[in-house]
Amino acid sequence: MKHSIVQSPFLQLSHSDLQPIEATSACTSSQDMSASLQGMRLAVKDLFHMAGLPTTAGNPSWLASHDIPTNTSSSVTALIEAGAQFSGKTITDELAYSLNGQNIHYGTPENPITPDRLPGGSSSGSAVAVSSGQSDIGLGTDTGGSIRVPASYNGLFGLRPTHGVIKMDNMVGLAPSFDTVGWITKDLISLEKVANVLLPVSKDTSYSQVLIAHNLIAQVAHKSEMKSVLSAWRQRGLLVNEAELHLDPEEWKTSETFRTLQGAEIWQEHGEWIDSEKPVFAEDIAQRFEWCRTISAEEVKAAQEQREAFSEWMQTALKNSVMIIPTTPGLSPLFTTSNDELADYRNQLMNLTAIAGLAGLPQLHLPVCELDGAPCGLSLVGPRGSDLALIEFAKTLMEQDL
Repeated sequence: MKHSIVQSPFLQLSHSDLQPIEATSACTSSQDMSASLQGMRLAVKDLFHMAGLPTTAGNPSWLASHDIPTNTSSSVTALIEAGAQFSGKTITDELAYSLNGQNIHYGTPENPITPDRLPGGSSSGSAVAVSSGQSDIGLGTDTGGSIRVPASYNGLFGLRPTHGVIKMDNMVGLAPSFDTVGWITKDLISLEKVANVLLPVSKDTSYSQVLIAHNLIAQVAHKSEMKSVLSAWRQRGLLVNEAELHLDPEEWKTSETFRTLQGAEIWQEHGEWIDSEKPVFAEDIAQRFEWCRTISAEEVKAAQEQREAFSEWMQTALKNSVMIIPTTPGLSPLFTTSNDELADYRNQLMNLTAIAGLAGLPQLHLPVCELDGAPCGLSLVGPRGSDLALIEFAKTLMEQDL
């Protein structure tokens, strides 16, 4: 099957005339947010349940085998109660198990900045809705990079919060120990407004040190652009107590460890449904699901031990510091990229995205670089629970653009 390109990032379903039922928010907001998002349009990734609307999870077999939800995700409810206007459900990769942003069933949303390149996923529709100006908030999920990657490919801000800080109720999960609710916006102020609705109250924190992973920067295609950005921030005195942090993904086996644990959880979540319904998946996604089936208990045990060691090391390394790393290895791949090249790129990509994923850390993508006319950027990674501080620090870096 071919991945047809579609102009609209929103799902076009026969149920589209149904309206979501009002629900009471179960989300803990940091203050009274009854009108804080007034006038902002909300695009919702089609993993979030909304009462009275179907959830496809990117696959027609999922839609056919599940009832229309009667309850709404508390994250969606909280945003709507804060004044956001629901724009529609958006296309996602099948069961969110891809970073490409392609869907053989509902189409691949066109990246409005670089139409010849992948939009990134799995929150592809939410990212494209924001990038194309059709929405102000792109609500999505991030398990292995599904907010950070499309944010980078579409020139947007994107936050993967601390794991577990936002409830994952009334939605389709993928790998629970990694799944997070996240969002994408065109500007940092909008991202902060959403954060103030969805994130719980936290004590005021600030970072005493900026750690830069120079060895990771040296490996990416946009290393010169990243160095120029860092140099500009340095000249403005914004990189307080700057120091180097050597983080070697190959030594820590970040990609391998993440993929093993994620795959085992995915099969636990969806293996029975896959065997029962025998859904049609895109070839690469089908292959990954079949691989999930083969992961042994011994492999999971070894990966869990590796995860615990890495998480402890990261916690010690970060303390009250913020870390700067590349978000992706470079630009979004072209549609003409071969399957073998995409698989190799995916491993490189996950070496970076797995850093925050394994340790449950908040990561914020900043769209501050461009290479060959295509967007890319860098990420800020903070200690667990420092999500709001991460945004505040980003505001100091981006103050000339606010």
